[in-house]
Amino acid sequence: MNYRARVTLVYLLGFFIDLVNMFIANVAYPDIARRFDATVSEVAWISNSYILGLTLVIPLSSWLAKRIGAKRLFIFSLLIFIAGTCGVGASSSISQLIAWRWIQGVGGGLLIPVGQTMTYALYQSHERARLSSVVMLIALLAPALSPTVGGFLVDSLSWRWVFLASLPLAVFTLILAGLWLKTDVQEGKRERLDLLGLISGCTALTLILLGLTYLGEPRHLFHGALILTAGIFCLAGYIWHALKKNNPLLNLRPVRDPLLHISMVIYQFVPGVFTGVSMLSMLYLQNQLDLRASVVGAMMLPWSLASFAAIAITGKKFNIWGPRPLFITGCLVNACGIGLLALTGHSMDVIICVLAFTLMGFGSSLCSSATQSSAFIQIADSELADASALWNINRQLSFCLGITLLNLLFNLIANTGLPPEQAYPLCFILAACSAVIPVLYSYRLNNQRVISLINQEQK
Repeated sequence: MNYRARVTLVYLLGFFIDLVNMFIANVAYPDIARRFDATVSEVAWISNSYILGLTLVIPLSSWLAKRIGAKRLFIFSLLIFIAGTCGVGASSSISQLIAWRWIQGVGGGLLIPVGQTMTYALYQSHERARLSSVVMLIALLAPALSPTVGGFLVDSLSWRWVFLASLPLAVFTLILAGLWLKTDVQEGKRERLDLLGLISGCTALTLILLGLTYLGEPRHLFHGALILTAGIFCLAGYIWHALKKNNPLLNLRPVRDPLLHISMVIYQFVPGVFTGVSMLSMLYLQNQLDLRASVVGAMMLPWSLASFAAIAITGKKFNIWGPRPLFITGCLVNACGIGLLALTGHSMDVIICVLAFTLMGFGSSLCSSATQSSAFIQIADSELADASALWNINRQLSFCLGITLLNLLFNLIANTGLPPEQAYPLCFILAACSAVIPVLYSYRLNNQRVISLINQEQK
């Protein structure tokens, strides 16, 4: 196995670990809620704290890699992740669990951008499309396998083993990284840390997520609105600072590229919203419809088969059709799947759920694979690291916002006095309606120009 293949394998293992921990926890939420007598908002923060840790540390990836080298940073991140995982498994309260999940996220947050930068640098532009296909296959396997395995662990052992299951793979990846990756400390290229940008950016994201969470609780509406407003002001200040500074912590200028911009928007509304829908559906199907955790987790199997078909179609037709028809079709099919969840609660619940998850798998994966193929087509090699960091922050943020906003929507509906058996379906219907926004946004894309650019690269 040559060096490029070894680096790719280490990167894909880190990517897989991240996605497993993103999806495997959902199926354990009802058991955790009963064990710690936790509310829906508290349970949502089990995922939010992990994703928050991931997102906050990504802007540091480029700066840290230059300071200590990519290999050392990757290994250090794995060590933090392993320590956080052990802490999660030993948690005795919901607050401890949320805190350790944040530490786990900090450790896992650097695995993807550091590994992606190392890997993509070893591939030429015309080879990156094939690499993206492999990345999408990993993105398919993780959400397909983790809820099924997680449901079995919850039913057979306990919720703790859902988190501890990733330990052996993390240790194995640590060993491979230590043996295979080359040391690459870059002397003479060290830059001063943009401390103001780091503080303002992290503060903005944290305040926004806290504000959205509190808005969903009747007793904290005023505090939620106040915190959210403060977060928006901090975010505006960070953007102003980043655009003004020559060497900001995170260069925002690549977002001006239309393909990267549209791809990031679609990722927020499709894979991001699906993450929130997935969390609510796990609670709904187990608590309201009395389905076993293993049965609910197995719903991701038809999701994965449909996703595989969507990825295959994207790989074969993207260069011919361009991204726009794939975006529009994916959004609409995903919306139909989410809407079908509202029909459960009567007869043939399992059949409807299987069909719903099949449609969601096909639609969301059609969008995510098309965005992955589109995002970096027009990005120069000199801006690849910044674009990669922005892409990964947007990806993590889409999952975090999806969970937070769906949780907020459910709480707002439930606080009107509507019983849970009606609040859940209404929430699914409103989530399905959100697909209209990226569909309308896709019409701004010059699809023919994208096809022409792809054909020129192939020549």
